[in-house]
Amino acid sequence: MATFEGERVKIEVIESHCPSYKPGEKIMINGALVDMKNTDKICVMALQSFFPYIYALRKGVKMEKLGFSGRVLVQCPDYCRPVIFELSAL
Repeated sequence: MATFEGERVKIEVIESHCPSYKPGEKIMINGALVDMKNTDKICVMALQSFFPYIYALRKGVKMEKLGFSGRVLVQCPDYCRPVIFELSAL
């Protein structure tokens, strides 16, 4: 079973209907902090969608236990301008 090992996580925009994000933009997490040097931008609405998964995956929780099989994809809670993010370990 796949787990996230280590403390670094990349969140990448896969699809966006929001003026704040474009596909390919990234948010980088290093430990408990956002790596601002390597992060394009971060929206507090979007942060809600992936925060619980970042925490769990950094602690070694298996993706399958979180209901994922393969890719970890989450959607921003702003349903009027959805953004799809993919989380991956580095």
